[in-house]
Amino acid sequence: MSILKRIHHVAYRCKDAKETVEFYRDLLDMDFQLAFAEDHVPSTGEYDPYMHVFLDAGAGNVLAFFELPQQKDMGRDQNTPQWVQHIAFEVDDMDALLAVKARAEAREIEIVGPTDHGIFKSIYFFDPNGHRIECAVNTGTEEELAELHRVAPLMLEEWSRTKKAPQHAAWLHEKARAAHTASKGSSKS
Repeated sequence: MSILKRIHHVAYRCKDAKETVEFYRDLLDMDFQLAFAEDHVPSTGEYDPYMHVFLDAGAGNVLAFFELPQQKDMGRDQNTPQWVQHIAFEVDDMDALLAVKARAEAREIEIVGPTDHGIFKSIYFFDPNGHRIECAVNTGTEEELAELHRVAPLMLEEWSRTKKAPQHAAWLHEKARAAHTASKGSSKS
């Protein structure tokens, strides 16, 4: 049994707390839960005024942001591709995914997707702070998820030895490609 109950919250930095709250509230229907503002950091005692905001991402998941006006402008890890670090949110179904896409496009936010990953479909976009956001709907069957769970240790071991993509779950990408090809064919008719 794990000593952990769940993730209490995940915190990121933001450029503007008010703009960030409005973005997540208006686009993704997150409820603005709490705000803490201090001049001194409680854990270190150092002077560094901040606004710390908390948003309900559903099912007890909390997404938090810090605005730090006296720090250097925020940047990102230049050695990591932009697509790697992201925050992923689950939506109920494909209609909900497409609704988020439509809302974002109405705000002139550039969207990538839907992208078919075989066991889920996703859209991607950036928040006002440059954080990449993913919204995903699960599409995998119990059998597919069980097979992926079964091969996960084998894949990790092979990756650790070779640093090349193991093929234990190649069927997953083939399934996504086949679905993509089928949808392109049906859209031509």
